Amino acid sequence: MAGILEVATTEFANKGLSGARIDEIAAATRTSKRMIYYYFGSKDGLYIAVLEEAYRRMRAIESELHLEDLPPEDALRRLVGFTFDHHYDNQDYIRLVMTENMERGAHLAQSKSIQALNVPAIEAIRKLYDRGVTAKLFRPGLDAIDIHASISALTFFNVSNQHTFGLIFKRDAHSAQALAARRDSIIEMLVRFVRA
Repeated sequence: MAGILEVATTEFANKGLSGARIDEIAAATRTSKRMIYYYFGSKDGLYIAVLEEAYRRMRAIESELHLEDLPPEDALRRLVGFTFDHHYDNQDYIRLVMTENMERGAHLAQSKSIQALNVPAIEAIRKLYDRGVTAKLFRPGLDAIDIHASISALTFFNVSNQHTFGLIFKRDAHSAQALAARRDSIIEMLVRFVRA
């Protein structure tokens, strides 16, 4: 089943929900359409499973960051840096999220696990932030979901708009130097945003 999800992730990320073909997923995984439908119920069911697995992987890796073992500002820097790296290294994830946004979240709304998958991420940010406020390092009055949204927005854009942004401004954002500079800039923006 993991092989089906892996191939389906690439298929949906590259072609979107409407362009993806179960025939191609079946051929690439040397299984049958019937078997895919048996496990996932439908193309939409497979797509939902792919979305859930993408979020599950992201959250599983985040949980291994051990943010609670670091001082608050170092923990925030690690989280933002990790998110930047994850998004850049997992561009299929970004394309899946973009596709689902074009679908207005219709399939995530059908997921029975998506909300539970994301609670730990918000809880980790809340605890990190609260530790920073208690230590008088972070300013009070911020919301953990807003902090998460800001991290996501800045790191997501780097991938989602890389082609149009690069063409418009004639900038190579893929060089190691450009990526490192952008990563550092985003980390610094977020730290300054929460700093007391």
